[in-house]
Amino acid sequence: MWLINTETLKLEFITNPRKGSYAILSHTWEDDEVSFQEFSDLASARSTRGSTKIKKTCALARDKHHLQYAWVDTCCIDKTSSAELSEAINSMYRWYQAAAVCFVYLSDMTPDTVETKKSGEWIWRDLRGTPRLFKECKWLTRGWTLQELLAPRDVEFYDANWEFMGTKDSLLEPLSEITGIEATFLKHGSLIWSASVGTRMRWAAERETTRPEDMAYCLLGIFEINMPMLYGEGNKAFLRLQEEICKQTNDLSLFAWTTQAGHASSLFDKYRGIFATHPCEFAGFQGIERQSGGGTFQGELAVTNKGLRLD
Repeated sequence: MWLINTETLKLEFITNPRKGSYAILSHTWEDDEVSFQEFSDLASARSTRGSTKIKKTCALARDKHHLQYAWVDTCCIDKTSSAELSEAINSMYRWYQAAAVCFVYLSDMTPDTVETKKSGEWIWRDLRGTPRLFKECKWLTRGWTLQELLAPRDVEFYDANWEFMGTKDSLLEPLSEITGIEATFLKHGSLIWSASVGTRMRWAAERETTRPEDMAYCLLGIFEINMPMLYGEGNKAFLRLQEEICKQTNDLSLFAWTTQAGHASSLFDKYRGIFATHPCEFAGFQGIERQSGGGTFQGELAVTNKGLRLD
């Protein structure tokens, strides 16, 4: 795992870094991010939004949390290596879970959208009725940031000027209201495995990714799935994800989806298989949860060349 030394601003490869030994950044990508190949001389590199994010992350990790290392996805993954990229995507949830702290940088949360007390504590202006606040931050709409919200225990939010806004715990109520994720799961990430498959799919229903394959890949950690990356397969990636989920659970809420209105554009789209085509088809999922004892399907699910078999 590549980590940034917060003192030297150099990349170091650490095998199995100790849990809680590094900080991690969660953000939305801009046009001028620093790649793995461009990182070699960050200290003297020209100032861009991408390089500033890395330097601010390292400064917070070093000065506020006394951590020697930090991880930023833009520069800590060699994306020219398909093997390294695949390993990183399959490990991402665990990496966020093992971080000492996660810094969430909201690049579109500008100072004029908040007010402050004399104490310096951030106050939200009528959060429920003011869409300019949390609700319209791009970070809350992206597929990859779902696991970055759920996995880390300690999460700190920063606005566009890197002013501290609050923690996941202090912002629990608005986060739950906006994301639709129950507060229990936000507060205790280890409990998400007790949520039904349909519930976890619903959390991703309103989120988007730039590439269609990433809508499946960003959910791997949330379902404890490992599978190879095949960029170019498009929406088939989400079908593969559901097939892998079938192999690991008998939770029938995987099939409790509803086609979105107007979605069927052809006869082929109208008559389709048992799997959803996108998490958005779980948007209306509610009221079905996993139960212990005899309330769950005890048979076997198997994907065959003829379809899904239930024994």
